[in-house]
Amino acid sequence: MKRTPQVTVIRRALGLSQKGFAARFHIPLGTLRDWEKNRKEPDAAAHAYLVVIARNPEAVSEALQPQPA
Repeated sequence: MKRTPQVTVIRRALGLSQKGFAARFHIPLGTLRDWEKNRKEPDAAAHAYLVVIARNPEAVSEALQPQPA
């Protein structure tokens, strides 16, 4: 597996607080904090998600918006 994207670097590049990043990308705040403190490593799915967030955060935000009924 490729190197895990540094969550703190991604979050800071987007100008978001931990709380803001967690809310925007639907990641539990405790999980985000664990990743940033290196207490836990993201699993394969979370790793892929972080890569997508790093490359195209606007697309991820758009995809996570509720769809009109």
